[in-house]
Formats: sequence, C-alpha cells, structure tokens
Amino acid sequence: MKKPGQKKQVKARKKRSKKNNLDSLPFINFNAAGIDIGSEEHWVAVPKDRDEEPVRKFDCFTSDLIAMAEWLKKCEIDTVVMESTGVYWIPLFQILETQGFDVKLVNARHVKNVPGRKTDVLDCQWLQQLHTYGLLSGSFRPEDSICVLRSYWRHRENLIRYAASHIQHMQKALTEMNLHLHKVISNLTGVTGIRIIQAILAGERDPLKLAQMRDPRIKNNAETIAKSLEGDYRQEHLFALKQAFELYCTYQQQIEACEQETEAYLTQFDSKCNPDPTKKYKSSRSKNDPSFDLGIHLYRITGVDFTKIDGLDVLTVFTILTEVGLNPEAFGTEKRFASWLGLCSENRITGGRIISNKTRKVVNRASKAFRMGANSLKNSQSALGGYFRRMRARKGAPKAITATAHKLARIFFHLWKTGDTYQDLGADYYEQKYKERVIENIKKRARKLGFELTLHPLAGLEVS
Repeated sequence: MKKPGQKKQVKARKKRSKKNNLDSLPFINFNAAGIDIGSEEHWVAVPKDRDEEPVRKFDCFTSDLIAMAEWLKKCEIDTVVMESTGVYWIPLFQILETQGFDVKLVNARHVKNVPGRKTDVLDCQWLQQLHTYGLLSGSFRPEDSICVLRSYWRHRENLIRYAASHIQHMQKALTEMNLHLHKVISNLTGVTGIRIIQAILAGERDPLKLAQMRDPRIKNNAETIAKSLEGDYRQEHLFALKQAFELYCTYQQQIEACEQETEAYLTQFDSKCNPDPTKKYKSSRSKNDPSFDLGIHLYRITGVDFTKIDGLDVLTVFTILTEVGLNPEAFGTEKRFASWLGLCSENRITGGRIISNKTRKVVNRASKAFRMGANSLKNSQSALGGYFRRMRARKGAPKAITATAHKLARIFFHLWKTGDTYQDLGADYYEQKYKERVIENIKKRARKLGFELTLHPLAGLEVS
C-alpha cells in the first residue's frame, strides 16, 4: 500500500511526463498565433520572443481588428488559428485573410480532445501552442465567391421560414373565426386561397361569392368551399389576419429581391459549357422554387447535370454546391467527402475489436440535403430506389436513409470530379444483380463445405 507522500510523487511524475511529451514535439509552424474569439474582445497570443507583451487584448471594432493585423505583421506571424464561436469570428477571419495571413478555423471540440493541460493558461496561448506543434487542422471553408453565394442562399432560406410562420398566423386567425378554408383547399397561399383572403379583407362576407373565386383545378366544389366560409367575422381576428397577410406578402417581395441578387451574382461565374436554353431540369415542384431558371446556371458553371441523379433536384443540388464549393480537389477522394458529410461509419477500435461503428454527428446543410434526397427515393422505380427499399427492409428507415445518402454522395462526387453523365439502370437491374450476388455467395459457401451446387429454377414459382 502506497503512503500519501508516495501518491503525490506519482502524480507529480505523471504531470511532468505529460508536459515533457508535449514539449518534446517538433515545431511545425514557427510563426503561429492563436486567437480566442469573444463577442466584445479578442485575446491574441504570439511566440514569447516576438514581443515584450506576447498576449494582447483587442476590442471587436473594425479599427481594432486592423490594428491586430498590423501587430501580427510586426511580430512576423504567417499563420493564425481561432476557434469557431458563433458568427463573431467571421469579420476577423475575413480581415486577416485579406491581409495575407493563413487563417485556420478549428472546431472547439477538436481542441479539447488534444492531450495536454490548459490550467492557468489563456485559451489563446493554448491554441498558439497547439498550432505551433501542428496539432490542429482547419475546418473546410469554400472559396470566397461561394461564401457570398452561400450567404444569399442561406438568407433566402431564412426568409422562407419567416414567411411560413405568417402562413400559420393566417390559418390561426381563420380558425378562430371558424373559417375552415385550409380543410377544403390544399394550399392556403395558392391562387384560390390568396383570392379569398384578399376578398375577406376587402369586406366580402357572402360565402357563395367567395366560393366562386375558386380555381378550376380545385377538387372540392363551390358548395363545399362556401360551407367552410360560414363563420364569425370578429374584428380582432380580421385585424390579425390582415397583418399576417401583409407580412407574408412583404416576405414574398423580399424573397424575390434576394433571388434577383442571387441570379445577378451567378452570372459572374465562369462558364464551363453552353447549356441548351430549351432544356428543362428537374425541379422540386415546390412553391419555394426560385423565380429564375436555376438549372441552367448550375449546368453552366459546373458542366454536369446533377439532376440526372435520382433524388436530387435543382434546389437540392444548389444547396449542396453552395456548401461544398466548385472544387472537388478540396476533398480529394470520395471517402473523404463522405466522411466530411458524416455519412459513413466511424469505427472505434479498442483491443483490435470494433466497439462502435456509428456515423459521426455533424451539423451540415449538404449532408441534410443528401438525406432529404435519399428519403425521396422510397417510391422511385430506379436502381437507387431499389437500393433504398432493400436497405430499409434489412436495417430500418433511418439507417436506409443514411446508407442511400452515402451512395448519393459518392455518385455526386464522381460526377463532380470526372464530369461524366449519370445513367440509371433501373430497379429491375439492381434486383437482378442482387439475386446474382446472393446465388454466388451460396455457391462459395457450398464449395467451402466441399460441395458443388447446381441450381435450377422451380417451375411455376416466381422468385423475388
């Protein structure tokens, strides 16, 4: 049994050994700085021999950020590392990148997983030390032109979400007046719904006159719609309906303005091919489709028609490209691309045994787009649709979505890198290849047991 003094000596030896192991690492980045990002102030650390005060604090104002860049140049810093904290890192990242620094944005979780102690050491000093030893890798960030396009597209998604909330407000106001318009038409903001709401706000209360505004494509007849429009038109609910409708229209105008900015910016990208203006690309058939022909721009700047892939439409492809950029060499291989998306298993091995092979949890819009595309294949009569249904029968829907999204990502990357054209071979081809694979596995197992099988199909029995 160890005495109390001996326990302290053991702990001290362990602490010294860990410190010595970290200090014995070779320097990779000699001119490295670390920055701890905050909402009001940033702490910056440089090597101790570069300045009398190697750790300094700078405010978040633009003049202070420029002063920080000048101080880093004075200290002969080449590369800078910072943690991703909300959106506070974006202005500093852009300024330092413009000034010619090699800026790396690292995940805070990765910094914590690196062995070592941070006791009595500022975060910026810890980041600077790890970056000096080359223990940190920067997060992926596409080229600046794609970042601009991504900002437009993400802003458009926010506007759509805000507009959708006001549709709920309109429906609530109608329900409070016992007007069940949303039950007799499929879309409250469609042609019929907008006409009726505008007439109600203009003072019309006759259900029969309101029902005559229905579009001929509406399945329910005028009598059913008129019955749903008999209600209690109270003033306070009409006021709420009016404000919700006006806000919805305002957001629709803002969405249209955002789409105009996006289209104008897309025209600045270099063309890889000349698309056929008469060709139609696969759309999502949603009311959220942009007002301009996005498919032509995608084909022009990439040279590949990604919408040929089953499950991927124009909106999905554009969301993916605004997140991953236009350069496939940034990811290298299909495996790295799938790993970055978090669509492949992450094997955790201990003692030569795999204890977990779950996929890594990531917050990634491109990964979400691939998953949505995979989920849309459940009724598709294509090879990918057959694969999805086969995986769903074996492992359930969640794992089938992940597996199919992984396959979609690999096909996407292959087309992205080679410029090939995707050709679907159909669900029947996939099922036939699956049967051949199962039969070959049965024969192999029989040969291992010392038998040779000869298979004959049974008469009158259809094999599925």
